[in-house]
Formats: sequence, C-alpha cells, structure tokens
Amino acid sequence: MTRWNLPQPMQRALAAARAAACAGEVPIGAVIVKDGQIIAEAHNTPRIDHDPTAHAEIRAIRAAAKALQDERLTGCELWVTLEPCAMCAGAIAHARIARLYYAASDPKGGAVEHGARVFDQPQCLHRPEVYSGIGEAEAAALLRDFFRDRR
Repeated sequence: MTRWNLPQPMQRALAAARAAACAGEVPIGAVIVKDGQIIAEAHNTPRIDHDPTAHAEIRAIRAAAKALQDERLTGCELWVTLEPCAMCAGAIAHARIARLYYAASDPKGGAVEHGARVFDQPQCLHRPEVYSGIGEAEAAALLRDFFRDRR
C-alpha cells in the first residue's frame, strides 16, 4: 500500500510521526477514531515533556478519554505507526479500545506480537482486535531515517 492508498487515520498517524521527528522526538504518531471520526491524535513527546510516559498512544488515549468524558474508549480504534510497547499495550487494554491498527513491528520494544505479548497473557482483561502492517514501509523508513541521521 502506498501512502496515498492508506486509510485516513494511518495517514494522519504518519503525519504526526513526521511532526515528532521535526521536534527531535522518535517519530511515532497515533490517532483514535470513534464512529468513523478522528477524536484524538498525538505524537511522541518524552523528551520535550521530560516524561517517559509521553508516548503517542498514551497521549492520544488521554485526549480521547477527555474528549469523550469517559475512561473507557469502548468502540474506538487506535491507529499507531509502531507496535505498542508493554506500557502502551496495558493502557490500550485498560481503555477497552476495540481495534488496534499498527504499521511497523518492533522486535526490540514491541509487546503485541513480540516481547511480553500483553494481549496473550491470562491477566489481560481486554484484548482488542489487532491488525498490523498497514503503512509499514513508510513508518519503518521514518524510524530508520531518524536514527540514521542521529548516528
């Protein structure tokens, strides 16, 4: 799938990831959709905010919960450019997000199909539907270029 064939939420997540890179942050973007409408979007800001929890997914979840005035994001979709880490996967489960779409896999830090595999654990009380690889080439290129330029 080329950038122009990608679903609108992933295009927006990739745009947020590019904004993160321009700000000197690891280029990861996230978008939350409810009933076909984007209700929140964010990018990584741990360095800017001096906050190790300021991942794109966490920031988008917080914004969506505030917009909906509910800690449960039932019926929502999360679109993110990189496989979520264990912290973000835990937040996704606690928020009761219905579907997770992510672009690039993360064998080192991911916790959905790699590492902790949070949603496969018996302690996980909610498991979203998971779809991976949507926009993978562009998301992976953003990350590769970002880290190459810093070496």
